[in-house]
Amino acid sequence: MRLTFYAYPKCGTCQKAKKWLDQNEIHYEAIHIVENPPTKDELEHLIQRSGLPIKKFFNTSGKKYRELGLKDKLPEATDEEKLNWLASDGMLIKRPITTDGKLVTIGFKEELFEQTWQ
Repeated sequence: MRLTFYAYPKCGTCQKAKKWLDQNEIHYEAIHIVENPPTKDELEHLIQRSGLPIKKFFNTSGKKYRELGLKDKLPEATDEEKLNWLASDGMLIKRPITTDGKLVTIGFKEELFEQTWQ
């Protein structure tokens, strides 16, 4: 199994997820989420595959999220607007995003990684 692993190298959660993947000898392609963020189409695919609402894909603790005032804007925004925001800046996206093209996980919880990627 080969995974795509969207991560930000300085992110502690991403580092933990990467360490888990490495320790479990799971092969992945690491993509710097800020330098090469997923496109709008890729995000749409990831969201559909994850089964989660779009709002779960936002990095709500991030500086950029607060700067843009998205906490107040998201409830009224259309899915199209939300996708445009996410695609515009990798720092707005919750990370890491891990996928094999069919399954998708967001963030890192060891139990979820064990269930999904082992």
